[in-house]
Parts: sequence; structure tokens; C-alpha cells
Amino acid sequence: MCGRFAQKDSPRAYTAYFSLDPEAPTPNAAARFNVAPTQSALVVRFNPQEKRPELSLLRWGLVPSFAKDTSRAGSLINARSESVAEKASFKAAWEKPRRCIIPADAFYEWRKEGSARQPFAIALKSGAPIGFAGLWEGWKDPASGEWLRTFTILTCPANPLLAHLHERMPVILRQDDMARFLTASDPADLMQTYPQDEMTLWPVSSRVNGVAHDDAALLERVYPPPAAPEAQASLF
Repeated sequence: MCGRFAQKDSPRAYTAYFSLDPEAPTPNAAARFNVAPTQSALVVRFNPQEKRPELSLLRWGLVPSFAKDTSRAGSLINARSESVAEKASFKAAWEKPRRCIIPADAFYEWRKEGSARQPFAIALKSGAPIGFAGLWEGWKDPASGEWLRTFTILTCPANPLLAHLHERMPVILRQDDMARFLTASDPADLMQTYPQDEMTLWPVSSRVNGVAHDDAALLERVYPPPAAPEAQASLF
């Protein structure tokens, strides 16, 4: 699954990497190192009026268009790619299509170690941005008439590198497949597990556990404390 991620690059950098129109409006977004559910993040989605993909700021945690309220948004941060075309909450977004790509420079996953949980940052070995496959929806507040636009991240079985952390991982799109994912009638063949030999991970500080922490230090590698020296044998 994916419960936290980082977007440390600028909107202009993502515009260039994802081959978006440099003349299109760009959201004003600061670097983020600990994006959490119900927070806003940069998303690439197709603009049917302009007939081009663009960057938008959407809230993480999908609210289906038919929902009565937003109470379930926190539980719909991920969607299983294997069943997304059948599940009521995601079917319309998959077919319309209202698919999107979520840029990320890394994401976090936790491994249980005794009574503690050690967080790890995960990224591409190349250092290039990750493109998560996702879905977005628009929900109209019946009371105010205002629109809320939200997204979810699609998941697939984890590769061996990540399987010791969690059995699921985000669907990561290759750069050449991104345009087709956004507009094809059925890009189910792109819902593949990304190869482990193109990814890397490293332990990071447990500060990432707190959503209030959002700084570059969260991505720094931490090292285990040195082992306690053995007691020196008595010379007498």
C-alpha cells in the first residue's frame, strides 16, 4: 500500500519530467516530504477542455461522486488495481476515464521490529520521479454546492524488495506508458509490479510517523546505534 509520500520537486520540475505543456497554469505548491491522507498533493490529470494533461492540486482520499458525505475519504487512499474496474467506488473513475498520475520522489513503508515499527523510504535507483497510477473524482457538496476533487493511488502485489515491508505496493508507471494510462479505454495491462532491481530503499527517522513533521531531513538515511562494547575481561 502507500500511506505517505514525498513531493520535493517544484511544479515546474514535474511539468518538465512528465512532458506537460509549460504554458499551462501551474499550481502554487511548496516542497512536501510527508504527504499524508486528507492532505492536498500535486496530481497529473487530463483536462478534456484543453485536451492535454495538466498539474492540479487534489486532496488525497477518494470521495466517490455518489457519496452522501466525505466521511470515508480517509479509508479510500488506495485501490486494488485487480478489482478497480468492478468496485462501485472506483468503477466510474476508471472507465470515464478519470485516471491520474501522482508524482513522488519517494514513498514510505514501515517494517515491524519487535514492538517498534521502522520506517523506510523507497525510491527509484535512477533518482527520477516516480509516477503512481491513480484515480480522481469530483464530489459536489450538497449543502454549499462547492466541488471537492480527490484522488486515490492504485496498488498491486509487492515485488520481493518490498514484500518484507508490505504485501502491496503502488502501481508505478513507466514514462512511456503515462499518456496511454490517462486516456486509453482499458490500460489494465499497465497494472504491473515494478521491478525490484530498479528500486532502492533505506531506513529513515521515526519522525516521519508524525504528520506535523515535513522537512527534508525525513528522507535522510539513519544508521542503527552502535552495539554496546563487550565488558572488558579482568586482567587479574
